[in-house]
Amino acid sequence: MQRVDLRNLGTEAEAERRRLASYKRLLMVCTGTGCVSAKAFSIRDELARELKARGLERDFLVISTGCNGFCAMGPIMVVQPEGIFYEKLKAKDLARIVDEHLTGGRPVESLMHKDLASGRATPRMKDIPFFAKQELIALRNKGIVDPESVDSYLARGGYEALAQALTKMTPAEVVAEVRRSGLRGRGGGGFPTGVKWESCIAAVVKTGKPPVIVCNGDEGDPGAFMDRSIVETDPHSVLEGMCLGAYAVGAKEGYVYIRKEYPLAMTRLEKAIAAARERGLLGKGILGTDFEFDIVVHRGAGAFVCGESTALMASMEGRPGEPRAKYVHNVEQGYKGRPTVLNNVETWANVPVIVDKGGAWFGAIGTGDVSRDPWGGSSGTKVFSLVGNINNTGLVEVPMGMTLREIIFDIGGGIPRGRAFKCVQTGGPSGGCLPASFLDEPVDFDTLTKAGSMMGSGGMIVMDDHTCMVDVAKYFIEFLKDESCGKCTPCREGLIGLYEILNRISQGAGSEPDLAELERISSVMAEGALCALGSTAPNPVLSTLRYFKDEYVCHVRDRRCPAGVCKALIRYDITEACTGCMVCAKKCPSDAITGVKKERHVIHHEKCIKCGICMDVCKFDAVRVE
Repeated sequence: MQRVDLRNLGTEAEAERRRLASYKRLLMVCTGTGCVSAKAFSIRDELARELKARGLERDFLVISTGCNGFCAMGPIMVVQPEGIFYEKLKAKDLARIVDEHLTGGRPVESLMHKDLASGRATPRMKDIPFFAKQELIALRNKGIVDPESVDSYLARGGYEALAQALTKMTPAEVVAEVRRSGLRGRGGGGFPTGVKWESCIAAVVKTGKPPVIVCNGDEGDPGAFMDRSIVETDPHSVLEGMCLGAYAVGAKEGYVYIRKEYPLAMTRLEKAIAAARERGLLGKGILGTDFEFDIVVHRGAGAFVCGESTALMASMEGRPGEPRAKYVHNVEQGYKGRPTVLNNVETWANVPVIVDKGGAWFGAIGTGDVSRDPWGGSSGTKVFSLVGNINNTGLVEVPMGMTLREIIFDIGGGIPRGRAFKCVQTGGPSGGCLPASFLDEPVDFDTLTKAGSMMGSGGMIVMDDHTCMVDVAKYFIEFLKDESCGKCTPCREGLIGLYEILNRISQGAGSEPDLAELERISSVMAEGALCALGSTAPNPVLSTLRYFKDEYVCHVRDRRCPAGVCKALIRYDITEACTGCMVCAKKCPSDAITGVKKERHVIHHEKCIKCGICMDVCKFDAVRVE
């Protein structure tokens, strides 16, 4: 394949655009991890076979894209250029689409998205509420490019920002634009990216050591899949961002640290790097200039703590993934003691757009004023994984400052089965749980921190009124306890202490002094832990105590779980609403339910294991938990 340089970059991109335009329709099949788990590869291949069987392969092109974002509706296909959106596809549906839509000109309404309230079909993706309020920067190419084709990225303007920087900007001017944008790290710390790059340059001058560029793709938060999806969807946007960072600070060496649990992302990243090298976009003489930079993939072993910057550096060097004291900064002594710029996947994906459109453009999006102070607000957009008790699970990108209500109800579609919203947990396992009183607060770095939570990497877990907040706190503390590296005493012993108390409370053996002890241990951890994992680990406890203390009191004083979750404190009964349909008896794994058809059934408590299956399968809300 021909190498790409400054002279033919536009020509190569235009050639790919013409090739795509030669087809009547482009059939964009989502092959992100969510849709792949629902057999999207089979859908893609079967669609290609249907076209070939009818001799239509020259008229319609099937393209594998990365994550479309609307994970709840997979497998997904979007027919371009009209943007007709098909969801929850099965192999048997494809012949209808080919015959009725592609050749007959009649889109298949029954396979389109249906509005939750009216039940009406919404043909075009842009009109679906899930997509309508999103603003795409980091995810600008989602559902549009083939992640395994560098030409597909070039056709969307890929590597033009790098060409612009290499020909029209000095390294200092690139840094200045990033600083002017107010871009803060999307991995959780929220540190101004431009300031970090300036510090690295200063460290290079001071030490004389060559700098290193690192991309942190070690995303391990429960329910979070932002970085994985960006790599699966648009890996070249990350590579181009890293190239721009390398040019800005003078680095020739780059690494992507990505966890082993992301096989599809790993495969696509390695293919993208190989293709970029082959086309002259990585290695020596990038774009035909004297700029030199290359990237190597480093696979993490799955330790949550290795998402912490200094633990990540230790892991890359072959040492145990343990953090070090924060007075030693990575920008001064990072990978192998060299000045190192470490940003996460989403941060790097934003950089090409900032260079292309200007820092002022990016800075005008979001909250606060970053034009003079990079700490002055939260600029740009943020990608969130929206999961939990919500109708529209998936990946969303919204402007900083959008309210929680807009994200959860307008984009997310609200709570399933008409249940009441109880809280949302933001920021990963070390984030906080925010109640309904915060629904109209803007989502940005500073507002979430003041509320007792944090932005984190962008996980957002929605919970309904069947959620026990003591159980939620216990879940996250148990996760963090298992993932703590154990290097520092406050984190190691503090998490064990918090878990033991929470477990005791959920078992009905807690006491009111335990609540004060939870706060005392949390305070010690926040002040004394070595790294952010330990210092923020108490957030699930502190936020639930702050906003849901009545539930803790009910557990320890009344020996009752109001949400009906903690097994030691509940019992299930069948009410008079029972119709005797016998479904619960058939589904009960411990044969604890008896009764005859069309008569009220009975739960035998000595046999009941309190699994809740009876409540889940009952269509008449006849099962009560107390």
